[in-house]
Amino acid sequence: MNPFEATNLYIGRASKILDLGDRFERYLIEPEREVSVQVSITRDNGHVYTCRGFRVQHNNARGPYKGGLRFHPTVDIDEARTLASLMTWKTALVDVPFGGGKGGLDCDPKELSEGERERVTRKLVERIHDVIGPHADIPAPDVNTDAQVMAWIMDEYAKLHGFSPAVVTGKPVHLHGSEGREAATGRGVFFATEEYLRSTDQEISGKSFVIQGFGNVGSHAARFFHDAGGRVVAVSDVAGGLVNGDGLDVPRLIEHVAEHRGIAGFDGGDSIDRDDVLLQPCDVLIPAALGNAITDENAADIRARLIVEAANAPTTPAADEILAARGVTVIPDILANAGGVTVSYFEWVQNVQQFRWDIDRIDAELRKRMRSACSKVFEVARRREVDLRTAAFVVGLGRVAKAAVTRGIQ
Repeated sequence: MNPFEATNLYIGRASKILDLGDRFERYLIEPEREVSVQVSITRDNGHVYTCRGFRVQHNNARGPYKGGLRFHPTVDIDEARTLASLMTWKTALVDVPFGGGKGGLDCDPKELSEGERERVTRKLVERIHDVIGPHADIPAPDVNTDAQVMAWIMDEYAKLHGFSPAVVTGKPVHLHGSEGREAATGRGVFFATEEYLRSTDQEISGKSFVIQGFGNVGSHAARFFHDAGGRVVAVSDVAGGLVNGDGLDVPRLIEHVAEHRGIAGFDGGDSIDRDDVLLQPCDVLIPAALGNAITDENAADIRARLIVEAANAPTTPAADEILAARGVTVIPDILANAGGVTVSYFEWVQNVQQFRWDIDRIDAELRKRMRSACSKVFEVARRREVDLRTAAFVVGLGRVAKAAVTRGIQ
């Protein structure tokens, strides 16, 4: 089962609970537009470099398409379809007025110089500028893209359409970005975990956490858990893993990563294989890397009682069934990692209004929306007697379906 089929499986389950019918279910599954373009540049050595660019616009019944733009060799149209669909339900779940989009380039940015990264970014905008825009489709950072890439997109788009800072989110703060955007996804993961534990009469203090993936999301989440009294006992990145049963010194580890661009060489824990991080004993497991990390091959060996999906689609359907049978609770990606798109919405609002919010307002608004979304999902799960993933899709599909019907499908 490929990732798009897996997402559609969850849509089908929610659709049946809502009794939407096969025809309307198909409307909710099929993307509204798919764009595939060739992106070619001249490299620093004079050679021609060519890759493919993709943008999938899934559904805009509730507002403009919204979603990340990633640069990675595995990017393809199927992955973009999957992630665009997840964005549709994610934005509905946290009740921001967007639909779902996703895309990227099938390149390895590690093989490109800074100048080459800028040229492929600008060339991609040249190819897709007519289908993105502040009120049409608003990209954001994702895997291997960052605030600098968003600045290049904004600048290139402005050459064709005039000053339009709201065309992307996740920009540098000094260039019409928003306070709190860089940490937003990790903070949202923290709020979702906090809310679930609170709903079950528990708290973060004293709990042990394992974080697979120590990039932007994982490192920020680790800092928030550490600051709240949690013990981060194991982490990993592409090079390997670290474990310390007494808890890693997270602030010092973050400093080490900033200096050495990875966790390798940190002396505050024992080295382990990166794949073994998922299997370390803990109270809460945070998969925060790429998709399909938890599969039917390792789900039975996971020793956490709560999994909070910071990454997109980190758990396969087969693994979901194994975890459910073992009584492991999973807070799904479309809820747990919705902090990023929520603060992206705040950035978009600030750009449209040309009025900046301070960090206290942003954090307070994010906490309020995450708490509201969590409360709704937990309530639906109890009332419908379903798992949290199914409940999240029920909430998301219900809101999108209502918007589509009210607007009228002609």
